[in-house]
Amino acid sequence: MTDILSDIFDTIRLRGTFYFSTDYAPPWVVTVPAYQKAARFHLVVQGRCHVAILDGPKADLGPGDLVVITRGLEHTLADEAGRKPLLVEDDSMANGFKGAFAGGTHDPSAATQLVCGHLSFRQGADHPLLRALPLLIVMRAIDRAQHPLLDETLRLIVRLAFSGSLGAAASISRLSEVFFIETVRAAIAHHAELAVVMTAMTDKQIGRALGRIHEAPAEPWTVEALAQVAGMSRSRFAERFTELVGVAPMSYVAEWRLQKALARLSEGDASIKAVAAEVGYLSAAAFSRAFSQRFGRPPSDASGSDRL
Repeated sequence: MTDILSDIFDTIRLRGTFYFSTDYAPPWVVTVPAYQKAARFHLVVQGRCHVAILDGPKADLGPGDLVVITRGLEHTLADEAGRKPLLVEDDSMANGFKGAFAGGTHDPSAATQLVCGHLSFRQGADHPLLRALPLLIVMRAIDRAQHPLLDETLRLIVRLAFSGSLGAAASISRLSEVFFIETVRAAIAHHAELAVVMTAMTDKQIGRALGRIHEAPAEPWTVEALAQVAGMSRSRFAERFTELVGVAPMSYVAEWRLQKALARLSEGDASIKAVAAEVGYLSAAAFSRAFSQRFGRPPSDASGSDRL
């Protein structure tokens, strides 16, 4: 059976980037601007940090705490709530980061040390799992203790971030992909909407149907055929699938086919006709219409886009 969660993250092209480790002494504040199709993470190594999403949730963090802003929304980091940043852009930051800074000594013995990173998704990437993610995920030190792989990964990231060794940034980027997936798993206990979607993947009947969709998206699926895979009546299957996944079965199939097509086209080594057939379309013309309607651009514009 296909590992559904792995297939989702592979298809949406989760990629991590380490963008800085820093030291701040009070008073300090950093504003991180919005960035589409991305998640930002900030790990507090030492000291305290207040994080606030613009017009959204807030949290106070201590040593060992991790925060993930899942949808790339603008947010502020500061030594305490209420700090007002100077709106000065810094073009040296990677991945479109243009920070607004005020205060901070950049002193290794400063009160607060942070390791920060960026996780991006393919432009156009979508899935009920992504939509179910809360705007802000906070993992406390006590939460990390209950998830050893997450804890060990974060400890290794911290060591690398302050090591100054060759290849450290590349290692952190790859480790950040691991910890993001582990963070999503760990967040299930605290976020009901996310828990429901994850339950669908492990549900004995709905999970079996999802596994078959991910294993063979090009199959001529119908609600009846998927209900048979799940061992349920058509009506009960459609109701239960929609309840857990958040969309109707055939809507899920149609969307996942297009997500797989987007990923395949981005690799740049297959024709539109071949990709259309791979994801279950009987003609390239029908595929092109569906793709353009969904993503607002023709398949030809998506071909090789990840290689630009």
